[in-house]
Amino acid sequence: MFFHMKTTLSISDATMRAVKREAARRGQTMSELVESALRQALSRTKPVAKMQPLPSFSSGGSRVDVSDRDALFNAMER
Repeated sequence: MFFHMKTTLSISDATMRAVKREAARRGQTMSELVESALRQALSRTKPVAKMQPLPSFSSGGSRVDVSDRDALFNAMER
């Protein structure tokens, strides 16, 4: 089962005339031509490149137990 959604697009007059001419030349409706063109354009989009992993490093361990409030305040004052 196919569902179709109606929508409103703003298209310049010159582009709309070209769409009407091309649709008539192909024997298609304007909707068929526009949908076909959109499908082609969307199929040509490049897939998102896989991101490189972030670098990791050793921080040298923790200097303070963050659950110890007094030790944390003392470390922040240094």
